[in-house]
Amino acid sequence: MTLNAKQARFVTEYLKDLNATRAAVRARYSERTAKQIGSRLLTHVDVDVAIQEGQAKLAAKHGVTIDRIVSELALLGFANMSDYIRIGPDGDPYTDFSRLTREQAAAIGEVTVEDFKDGRGEDARDVRKVRFKLADKRAALVDLGKHLGMFKKRVEVTDPTGKNPFAPLMEMIAANGRPRPGS
Repeated sequence: MTLNAKQARFVTEYLKDLNATRAAVRARYSERTAKQIGSRLLTHVDVDVAIQEGQAKLAAKHGVTIDRIVSELALLGFANMSDYIRIGPDGDPYTDFSRLTREQAAAIGEVTVEDFKDGRGEDARDVRKVRFKLADKRAALVDLGKHLGMFKKRVEVTDPTGKNPFAPLMEMIAANGRPRPGS
């Protein structure tokens, strides 16, 4: 692999934020043409190899593996609100984080605690309001599904008249099974 000094610097800078334009500027390419240069550098075989090697080193350094990412996505995607609340004798829900496991805590995206007085004078009482949000389940499940190949894009082919030119072949396959070579 042979990179010149500017290309090597581009790779180093690109690995910081994965932004080719900013990486090109920081690598001292022209600001005016940085977008085009960054885009072109990403298609350069040696630059691409260097980026992949750099990403692999960063992943290894920080213990990032596909298995860990999939596990974390599963924690977020399958988090259940009933793990975080309890139902009191009056039927009202209340938060209970006392028995959370590390895995359950990983799914919490935000916790807000608000202390205030309710009422006035001697009738005032202390109130603690706890709100929490779990991580975006839908996004985690979509990412997990994509990783597992569950969402295949369908491409519909039509001819200029709007008809599917493969319809007769598809009908034959549906009726007879797979077509044989030469038929």
